Amino acid sequence: MPTELRDSRPTLVKGARASRTTVALKLAMAGSGFLFVGFVLAHMYGNLKAFAGHDAFNEYAEHLRELGEPLLPHEGALWILRLGLLLSLVVHVVTGVILWRRAARARTTKYTVKKTAGVTRASLMMRWGGVTILVFLIWHLLNFTIGKVNVQGGATNDPYNLLVDTFDVWWMTVIYLVAMLALGAHLHHGIWSAAQTLGWTGTAAKRRRAKQVGLATALVISVGYSLVPLAVLAGIITK
Repeated sequence: MPTELRDSRPTLVKGARASRTTVALKLAMAGSGFLFVGFVLAHMYGNLKAFAGHDAFNEYAEHLRELGEPLLPHEGALWILRLGLLLSLVVHVVTGVILWRRAARARTTKYTVKKTAGVTRASLMMRWGGVTILVFLIWHLLNFTIGKVNVQGGATNDPYNLLVDTFDVWWMTVIYLVAMLALGAHLHHGIWSAAQTLGWTGTAAKRRRAKQVGLATALVISVGYSLVPLAVLAGIITK
């Protein structure tokens, strides 16, 4: 067999397999990302219940714990949702790391700064923004769900009062707002990337629409989540 054919066949198969795997990873990352968008929108609705007062917010929190009863135990549906979201988070992070490493290995020469400045900034923003969001999510769960940490030393068994005590502390509100900025930036670029992966940017009109949807979603979520902590700090939402 000629040397050219003998050397080329494994390369073609390996390249095709790698390409298919990359597409699958991108689809998994896009799908898990969309699951999170759905969750954060629903969670934002619940957060905004704080504007309706103590009883309305706590009734909503208790309703989530009773969801699915008596078929499921108390908080059963909530834990199923949490575990599903945790699995999606793992998929999203792992696929993102794998794709980033593949992209890094694929670079045979350094790009010129002028040509790729925008791409590099977007990549760094997604990478470190994702890390920021992950760290914040861990703290957020410890603060309000798993550990229930009241930074003012007060009680933790009342969801509304815990929320007010948390955001009455200015530096807690600042941390939250920084995380929302990171989330907004991540969603803006992430929705665009997901639309590309799913083949929704084939025309100029579709690309423009995808960018508009990404920007609108990022603004709605980041601003919507920022309203409650800002209102608490301003004294609009109080105990």
